[in-house]
Amino acid sequence: MQGEGRYVLGDPIADTRAPDSPIGDRWSDRKFSARLVNPANRRKMSVIVVGTGLAGGAAAATLGEAGYHVKSFCYQDSPRRAHSIAAQGGINAAKNYRYDGDSVYRLFYDTVKGGDFRSRESNVHRLAEVSLNIIDQCVAQGVPFAREYSGLLDTRSFGGTQVSRTFYARGQTGQQLLLGAYQALERQVHAGTVEVHPRTEMLDLIVVDGKARGIVTRNLFTGRLDVHLADAVILCSGGYGNVYYLSTNAKGSNVTAAWRAHKRGALFANPCYTQIHPTCIPVSGEYQSKLTLMSESLRNDGRVWVPKERGDDRNPNDIGEDERDYYLERQYPAFGNLVPRDIASRAAKNMCDAGHGVGPGGLGVYLDFKDAIERLGRSAVEAKYGNLFEMYERITGDDPYERPMRIYPAIHYTMGGLWVDYDLRSTIPGLFVGGEANFSDHGANRLGASALMQGLSDGYFVLPTTVADYLADAPFDEVPEDHPAVQEAVDAARSRIDKLLSANGNRTVDSFHRELGQLVWDQCGMARSKEGLEKALDRIPSLRAEFWRDVKIVGTGDGFNQSLEKANRVADFMELAELMCIDALHREESCGGHFRVESQTEDGEAQRDDENFSYVAAWEYAGDNQPPVLHKEDLEFSYVHPTQRSYK
Repeated sequence: MQGEGRYVLGDPIADTRAPDSPIGDRWSDRKFSARLVNPANRRKMSVIVVGTGLAGGAAAATLGEAGYHVKSFCYQDSPRRAHSIAAQGGINAAKNYRYDGDSVYRLFYDTVKGGDFRSRESNVHRLAEVSLNIIDQCVAQGVPFAREYSGLLDTRSFGGTQVSRTFYARGQTGQQLLLGAYQALERQVHAGTVEVHPRTEMLDLIVVDGKARGIVTRNLFTGRLDVHLADAVILCSGGYGNVYYLSTNAKGSNVTAAWRAHKRGALFANPCYTQIHPTCIPVSGEYQSKLTLMSESLRNDGRVWVPKERGDDRNPNDIGEDERDYYLERQYPAFGNLVPRDIASRAAKNMCDAGHGVGPGGLGVYLDFKDAIERLGRSAVEAKYGNLFEMYERITGDDPYERPMRIYPAIHYTMGGLWVDYDLRSTIPGLFVGGEANFSDHGANRLGASALMQGLSDGYFVLPTTVADYLADAPFDEVPEDHPAVQEAVDAARSRIDKLLSANGNRTVDSFHRELGQLVWDQCGMARSKEGLEKALDRIPSLRAEFWRDVKIVGTGDGFNQSLEKANRVADFMELAELMCIDALHREESCGGHFRVESQTEDGEAQRDDENFSYVAAWEYAGDNQPPVLHKEDLEFSYVHPTQRSYK
């Protein structure tokens, strides 16, 4: 037993599928060595894809076009409503259109460094390679990327880089990319290779003879539990940021599909690696149920500052230049306002903690476009950011052309997820994981504009190759719906629903979720300490017990019931939160988004411990009320050698 009995140390784990080649040849070598399935046999094979965001939509469309029979599932009323639609600022690609020194290797280097040397080199280099193809794919689909006057695709800079490699479509890049994937998906629906099941939520994974062979779902209109069987299952169900209650995620975003797979045997990696986004509209009151992201692209032209005088609550336009602290430019002169997200977020927190914050409760800093408007003209700024400025004004009532925006860090993305190897296979044969649902590409901190890149890389280019290699072993034995493993999964899902409905307590689901979220934010948010994490770990089990005993769910399970939907998801957040805190407690170092206050440099930067913690923490579910088992995947750095990150 380790960590005062909170976890058990298990056997090490390793990625055995990345070729032992020079890093620039690994993906080419893997594609060539991957086995193929002839077109006639593909028509006999079926694949389930859970999630219709960029990773799931692209994977379903591509596999459908290859000839497989694909079942696509989403809990939204349309695949177009997947949370990928909310991404604003752009998508990275090493095209070097600006001829500013970019390259595949530099994107690889920036990503490994940006992730604070806690990502796997093989996966990151493949991501950088494939980025070149993604842009061509999306342009061919008609995605309306911004263009320069000459007609060439335009780019802009994002945090953690000194080159301009981010392609964008105003402030709605995710929406436009998702519409491209959706068009490709609907084309295959029309062709008959893909069937889409909207308003359908995965409740469990069906594992037969050690292989993932299907899912149990609940129809969110009728409440009916259904069984769907296939030769392989792909989870592209997004991240778990809503464990914090307040986040930039859509309210429906949840961990259920990944967590239920975890409880069936899929290892969960690095759950403590969560990303705080530095440019969100600050919390305005306890009534709020979510937060709004302002694109990181705004840091291209906006300057971040706070008043030098503590508690200065004057109108920002009345505060003179000599009374302002442009603290990112002062502390990090090489990168300025474009430092990575984890660094910008902690710097904002430090300024507010020191009494320099602005707005209600002093929880805000200014993002000012005055200089950009004077330099470029209002029309040029409006062309770049107009819809973002409009959104900000609608929410806050302030005109950012006339008054600086107020921003503050908030939970945004999660780098942790189900453990996968180079092929994106989980530890359950036949279960693949793509996009934010896996842990593979970003280490301890994701660079801005890399989420869309990873989703489309996994969906369009990686999964179609690696899933085919797995299906080359087919045909598998047919699984009847009355198979004991199928019935056990259905019974488990039904029993869980019945238990929730029978509680008949006195507290709403949201009240439990809000309390859990505040606890995790306070103790496992922007800063973590041994004392705080132990406090959270002492409280979470009792809160979970209270939830199952005292939650109040109105209505029944036989129909549309959003209270029941939320309860199912919050029950999983309750369990995930405990694993997040165990992971954060055991990792006695600071790296990227994981900042242990006991482990920092003299000037307050994250202090890694490469000697003891240069590994992926992959957690095994050992059963209810049993400590999880930690499996370590040692990280090897042959091309980008770990150093103390510096953006100064």
